[in-house]
Amino acid sequence: MVLELVTAGILGGVSIFVGLLIGCVGIGGVLLVPFLTYALEFGIHVSIAAAMFGYIFIGAVGALLYARHGSIEWSKALWMIAGAMPAAYFGSFLVSVAPAYALELIISILVGLAGLNALRRKSAAAVERKISHPFALYTIGSVTGVGSALTGTGGPLFIVPILVSLNVGAHAAIGFSQAVQMPLALLATAGNLAYGTVDLFVGGTVASGLVVGGYLGAQLAHILSPSVMQRTVAWVLVLVGLFLLCKLSLRII
Repeated sequence: MVLELVTAGILGGVSIFVGLLIGCVGIGGVLLVPFLTYALEFGIHVSIAAAMFGYIFIGAVGALLYARHGSIEWSKALWMIAGAMPAAYFGSFLVSVAPAYALELIISILVGLAGLNALRRKSAAAVERKISHPFALYTIGSVTGVGSALTGTGGPLFIVPILVSLNVGAHAAIGFSQAVQMPLALLATAGNLAYGTVDLFVGGTVASGLVVGGYLGAQLAHILSPSVMQRTVAWVLVLVGLFLLCKLSLRII
């Protein structure tokens, strides 16, 4: 009983921290699965399922808060959602059949690439661009759905870099990612439930922490310097990615 309470406390605290990063800069969710897998020693499949379960709730909170700040264009977000939902269910199927080592390797690489991508972003942005073609929006949503459900890293990891690389404004990109997050995670969780990988204790604890952290992060995103926050998180991701790759390499040796 005591051990469960300690585990829940640690899990909740880290989930709050990850939720804050998600709400503030849109890329912190990539740290959640590695923490669950390596620090608390949950299986990779359970960790991914728990993360996706938690993203249902932080996605709802994040979408509401960003919508209140006028950072979501729903006419475009709905096309992304339409692509993300079926793709996320397919992604949950891939998780159920993929070997653990392959999933860990993919996630480790994604962590490092997410950090490098964030470091490469220019602080002085070019002229902001708006994407309006339904097929382009649907495709971005589909890529995000499969990638997020397969790795448990959350929609922002995929959708924010894609949109920012296309010169979409940072706040708009994060707003889109929050809009897509809940329906994407809902379909991924439906698939994970069908394949028996959801642990409700772990998922519920993660969800609670993410919601609290996500609320705080969304508020901070409109106060703190985006460039400072982005570079700080980016370096953390690069270092974590290198650590995970080294850990996996030692397992082979």
